[in-house]
Formats: sequence, structure tokens, C-alpha cells
Amino acid sequence: MGIFAREPPWYVAGLAFECAGCGRCCAGPEEGYIWATDAEIAAVAGFLGIPEARMKGRFTRKVGRRVTLVESRRNNDCIFLLPCSEGGRKCGIHPVRPAQCRSWPFWPSNLESPESWATASLRCPGINRGRLWPFDEIETKRNSARA
Repeated sequence: MGIFAREPPWYVAGLAFECAGCGRCCAGPEEGYIWATDAEIAAVAGFLGIPEARMKGRFTRKVGRRVTLVESRRNNDCIFLLPCSEGGRKCGIHPVRPAQCRSWPFWPSNLESPESWATASLRCPGINRGRLWPFDEIETKRNSARA
């Protein structure tokens, strides 16, 4: 190895995750940001069958130079986290959700250390269960979360 070689990430052997559909990743109580690109906003507007201008005015806000989906003022849940008939809550825009949402739980903050992954698992029952995601797929998701 060269002088600048780095240790492989702690999760090089992969990580288990299978979405439980619980919606906890989309819920408060903390305020957060659901970053969305113009293309993602357009896709959500199309999915909802509303004009893009209405989508932007009602369901997004600017934070600096970026745009985030709004959250419920009552509990800081994503505005699109909706009750479902089976009980619990589901994403109302799941097929067109932003890349940040699609990359959960492989966010850089959750992958910093085994301890940060374990902390995320306290909130998300799908972490450490289900299929084993290989390193290359994790990296793809992690990198899309940064965008």
C-alpha cells in the first residue's frame, strides 16, 4: 500500500437492512431537512397531479441555496408521511421520493462508525435485519445522500 492508503470503511463486509415501512425515518421530533432537487420536485408535482408552482409554494421551502420539503409544524414529521388504512404511517410520495429518502439508512452520518449505525438502529427497526447490502451498493446510496 502507498503512503496515502486508507483503511477500508468499517462496513466493508456489508450491512443488513430491510425497510419495515414504519415511517420512523420520516418522523420528528427533531426538525430536519428533506433536500430535493428541481427534478425531484417536478416528479412529486407530477405524481400528485398538481402544477409545479403549487408544489413549490405549498410543500417546499428554501434554506440558503437549497430546497427542502416542509415538515408538519405540529411534530416535525415529513408533510408526506400519511396515516394508512392498515395502521401506522406510510410515505405518500414513495415512488418519487427524493434521493435523500431513497438512500436511508446509508447516510454519511449513520455510516461514520459502528456506534452511529447502532444509534440509528434504535430508531429504525429495519437496520441489522433483512438482506445484506454489499459495500458497493452502500457506497452508491451514501454518495446519493450527499448530493
